[in-house]
Amino acid sequence: MGRKRVIDQQQVLDAAQAVVARDGAARLTLDAVAAEAGISKGAVVYDYGSKQGLIQAMVNRAVEADNAFNRAAAEPFKDSGSPVIRGRIAAAAQPFPEAFRPVAHNICVALAEDAQLRKAIQANQSAVIADIAQTSSQPRGALLAYLALEGLKLLETLDYHQWPDEERSRILQEIGWLVDQRPG
Repeated sequence: MGRKRVIDQQQVLDAAQAVVARDGAARLTLDAVAAEAGISKGAVVYDYGSKQGLIQAMVNRAVEADNAFNRAAAEPFKDSGSPVIRGRIAAAAQPFPEAFRPVAHNICVALAEDAQLRKAIQANQSAVIADIAQTSSQPRGALLAYLALEGLKLLETLDYHQWPDEERSRILQEIGWLVDQRPG
């Protein structure tokens, strides 16, 4: 019987996230992640294989965390119309964590440069859009609300624009209004 594994994969991903925030995704190395995590490079290679595998694991973890956060936010709306989009709007009331912003910027660069990395995001977006359409009483209005919501979040996450709290809250309410609209 072999030795029991003691390296926590979440710890490795946390270390990778710290390196990406500090150095950027382009300068991410397995050596730097291993040093940050206090483990051997071989352990990182064993779990992730390559730099791309490590970044893919970071992207997958971020997608899973975001989906879990949004599912929890949708729970209070499960018995009302359009629970998925209403949950996403409610989740957006909490702005993107400032500490994660440098990681998001650098991961966006990596995603822009690698079509394979984008596949997880593309599949997730397709699933979210389908889920919104299937669970909404006015699917077109809900889709427009989702597009507006994602635009708001993207502008903020990429630090292109920040709204004052009161205005941001009003925008989210108005996005919520779109959910029940029947365009056309």
